[in-house]
Amino acid sequence: MKLPIHISDLLTARTVEWERLEFKAGWNPTAVLHTLCAFANDLHNLGGGYIIIGVAEDKGRPVLPPVGLTAVKLDAIQKEIVELGYRIMPYYHPIIAPYEIDGKHILVLWAGGGQTRPYKAPVSLAKGEREFAYYIRKGSVTVRAGRQDEAELMNLAATVPFDDRVNQIATLKDLDLGLIRTYLQQIKSDLFTESTEMDFSRLCRQMNIADGPDESLLSKNVGLMFFNEDPSRFFPQTQIDVVHFPEGPGADSFTEKTFKGPLHVMLQDALSYIHSMVIEEQIVKRPDRPEADRFFNYPFPAIEEALCNAVYHRSYETREPIEVRILPETITIGSFPGPDHSIRDKDLQAFRFLSRRYRNRRVGEFLKELEMTEGRGTGIPKILREISKNGSPKPIFHTDSDRTFFLVEFPIHPVFAETMAKKAAAEVTMEVTMEVTMEVTMEVKRLLVVMTGDHSRMELQEKLGLKNADHFRKAYILPAINAGLVEMTLPDKPKSRLQRYRLSEKGRAVRQLVNGKA
Repeated sequence: MKLPIHISDLLTARTVEWERLEFKAGWNPTAVLHTLCAFANDLHNLGGGYIIIGVAEDKGRPVLPPVGLTAVKLDAIQKEIVELGYRIMPYYHPIIAPYEIDGKHILVLWAGGGQTRPYKAPVSLAKGEREFAYYIRKGSVTVRAGRQDEAELMNLAATVPFDDRVNQIATLKDLDLGLIRTYLQQIKSDLFTESTEMDFSRLCRQMNIADGPDESLLSKNVGLMFFNEDPSRFFPQTQIDVVHFPEGPGADSFTEKTFKGPLHVMLQDALSYIHSMVIEEQIVKRPDRPEADRFFNYPFPAIEEALCNAVYHRSYETREPIEVRILPETITIGSFPGPDHSIRDKDLQAFRFLSRRYRNRRVGEFLKELEMTEGRGTGIPKILREISKNGSPKPIFHTDSDRTFFLVEFPIHPVFAETMAKKAAAEVTMEVTMEVTMEVTMEVKRLLVVMTGDHSRMELQEKLGLKNADHFRKAYILPAINAGLVEMTLPDKPKSRLQRYRLSEKGRAVRQLVNGKA
């Protein structure tokens, strides 16, 4: 693999051993192991270092031509270095690059700062050795870490969340200057003007979206999340899926739309889609006052905050998308994993989300600059405030004991739920009515057409031009009553001389349909 620095730059007459460079004339596995461990720990965040095997040193300077290694030894050492990597805890492997200088074979080990520090290594390679220690660089020397150094290493390990780590498979070329400048303009940063003349690597360092030595400056994960056109290349399933089930999840029909791209762009696009396709307003007039009440099926600011929180707090190491499910009477927003274990179950039930740990501090910083989130644990209070303002039911939070997922459920506003229920009932009634219309006889249809109020038997017979009372009773009035289309004004006295007949609610609906077809 190609080194990020040219070999000639490591072997000039001006080069001396220092914290990032060590020469070794021959193969000393224990010394190399300890120096690898020290470079991996990278106590001063210099970007690790280089070990050159096969080059002697004199007062810290390389002695050229090199001592060199035999071809046989070269191959054996490379295999042994791989084995040494597994002796370090957690295991760690440098980049190994063989070179030929002045006809001599040498090995260059590039040991970048590790992402899972602190690292420790066996004190010796003697058989049965069980003592491990942390090693660091002090000037040009590898030393065993003291108690204070160990404490500093622990602090370093505790303060490198995933979004703030460098990405080992990406370079600065994966960061888009256009996206960076657009962001700087959005947040009204002074860097926007300066960025036109500033060196790109310096701009990235200034924004803290890149780190490492100058010869191997790497993008941080947060930089790729916001300033790469397709972050899912580096973090699979970084997307928001909006799935709409207009007739419920059991129905055959549904629509699905996927949003990808830089986190803030992806988020803004998904929110715009939800606002235009889902949010509805209803105005309810009140008889006791001139002002009407305005309600939304879902308070959009609450939905917005919940989706922002999902983007902020999801794990970008987990290959699962954020999913928004739009159902007839609810919206759910789900992400992986769930809330931190420092938030207790009773806190979830009481809507108290005060975490002592944040999964993506840098993501939160960028979203805060864009005014998409406040980043101070105010998300849930804002959601509750907007829900109360709209008169909507409180949200329901779902997770499991292992906190593998988190789902927020927003029930629809009661006014819309009532409207939907009435509409559904009307549709059922209409469907039933149409079925009845298809089944009733022509005689019954004729009867329904002439009925406009309360009618006596004689009056109905006259309207229909019928003289035979028994035929009218059997072919017209009794089938209509049995079908629920006509009702008696005196149902307890069917033979009363005062008896009258009128259309039922179903009968009026069928009459309307019959008249419409007439």
